[in-house]
Amino acid sequence: MKLISWNVNGIRACVGKGFYDFFREADADIFCLQETKMQAGQLEMDTPGYHQYFNYADKKGYSGTAVFTKKEPLSVSYGMGIDEHDHEGRLITLEYEDFYLVTCYTPNSKQELLRLSYRMVWEDDMRAYLKSLDEKKPVILCGDLNVAHEEIDLKNPKTNHHNAGFTDEEREKMTELLDSGFIDTYRFFYPDTRDVYSWWSYRFKAREKNAGWRIDYFITSQTLKDKLLDAVIHTDVMGSDHCPVELLADL
Repeated sequence: MKLISWNVNGIRACVGKGFYDFFREADADIFCLQETKMQAGQLEMDTPGYHQYFNYADKKGYSGTAVFTKKEPLSVSYGMGIDEHDHEGRLITLEYEDFYLVTCYTPNSKQELLRLSYRMVWEDDMRAYLKSLDEKKPVILCGDLNVAHEEIDLKNPKTNHHNAGFTDEEREKMTELLDSGFIDTYRFFYPDTRDVYSWWSYRFKAREKNAGWRIDYFITSQTLKDKLLDAVIHTDVMGSDHCPVELLADL
């Protein structure tokens, strides 16, 4: 099974930058989007052969997630059932016979860490939500999780220490999640690989210089370890300030 996740930084803009070319070429079984930045009815997605699911933010042009899947899931839920977290369209959960698929756009802590305290609440509630699913069947979590976990996961760790996405607090929450029974699939296959990132600032020619961050993930339950086949970061795919990430698994 091939699964792909991509923060498109506005799906309407990304469609104009070759989104469908990659979507069709990838031919994924499940294709997840984050930061769709759209409301219902603003764009008709041309994805024949796929069931479509969208979670829209209350605020127009902000956040939002989507999932396209060839196989219809047993059930679909939006958000994590906590009102404080469920107005920004950040979470979709699909239940299949043998696993849950969760796509997530984690809140950014923002400049001057204005949302860091909220982010910590989100992290704890999200971990509890994933653990509750994991008690029933294995979980595959994907999306823009807005954290570079280790120094190897960004180009300039020293100058970015304490910046949003690389604070000690955010990194520790990722460690807590992994320690609670989950796998960072890219590091599972490539523990020492450097200079492979999934997001680059639009400023300072960052992508041209490959001064990036790895903040887009596929994270799975430990119980799926023997079913993982490969993890790929498609650094050559343009259309957003993020690139798509992929998981291959025997599911």
